[in-house]
Amino acid sequence: MRLFSLLCFITIAVFFVSCSSQKRMSYYYLENVTDTSVKNAVRVFEPVIQNNDLLSIQVYSAATDPKVDALYNLANTTNNNNNLALIGFLVDQNGNIEYPRIGIVHAAGLSKQQLADTIKSKLSNELNNPSVVIRYLNFRVTVLGEVGRGGTITIPYERVTVLEAIGLAGDIPFTGKKNSVRIIREVNGNREVGTIDLTAKNVFESPYFYLQQSDVVIVDPTKAKVRSNEESIITQRITFALTFITTTALLYSLFK
Repeated sequence: MRLFSLLCFITIAVFFVSCSSQKRMSYYYLENVTDTSVKNAVRVFEPVIQNNDLLSIQVYSAATDPKVDALYNLANTTNNNNNLALIGFLVDQNGNIEYPRIGIVHAAGLSKQQLADTIKSKLSNELNNPSVVIRYLNFRVTVLGEVGRGGTITIPYERVTVLEAIGLAGDIPFTGKKNSVRIIREVNGNREVGTIDLTAKNVFESPYFYLQQSDVVIVDPTKAKVRSNEESIITQRITFALTFITTTALLYSLFK
């Protein structure tokens, strides 16, 4: 009976600890922004090309014969469902692409416009007034952790903020930390981890507000969520122990 009373006391103690007051949590985005009259210029974000990016590159010129431009473009293909397949130029591990009739072109570290200017300069002696249009075919980010729907998201418009990515992932519940979201990013072959506070008034100035392709966004659970999970495990164990002791005591009383 003494052991039974002790276990009951532990159960009651766990209950009161879980109900005790906690440190104020950050529940809302931009909750520290108070002056809505302040207007900051929107910075134009231009992602840079990285290794393993898949690029769509189309070349056009003033030539009247479309066959002339076709020599500098990849042929379109269809898959088994008769849908247009995504074909493009894969940036290799050296940061290069191999372009028809031009050869090796270094792409990593350049913006789309810079790569387009490079290709255009190489074609200036072969085509009349060439123009180059480049798009990303695999611009995607991954959102993990305490969100509604974690996973990899393909971005068709090549520009996404961390708030938009989290919105596409189903938002952060109250059990997720909005004030310390981590971003894993590869820069020039090196992996870096940054933190952004989504409740801060200067969130728009963070270098991680606009995401780059292949970024990984990680939302950690709050301490209250972690503590709740731990207390749930402890409660389950205590319940099992009480059930075992009660059953043992009942069997003992029946067969003594």
